[in-house]
Amino acid sequence: MANNQDKREHVRTPLRTSILLTHDSFGELLVKTRDISHGGVFLLTSELSMPPVGTVIHGQVQDDYGERPVVKMEIVRVEPSGVGLMFIE
Repeated sequence: MANNQDKREHVRTPLRTSILLTHDSFGELLVKTRDISHGGVFLLTSELSMPPVGTVIHGQVQDDYGERPVVKMEIVRVEPSGVGLMFIE
């Protein structure tokens, strides 16, 4: 039987970096990533209260990887350890 990883459109790459999130419901939060793909990112937010699935938030990588654009993302999955976000622009 296939697992969810087999159904994913984009390959996940483990990545530990910090992202500054912004949204009206929480202001600014600095969180760590678990993994990233061409289509989205998983953030480790187990200790934080995040908005529900469907919420659009903005994020910006805080490490020195060159250009650090602010990207728009939608919360598409909530798990006990964090949230999955899809890049929407």
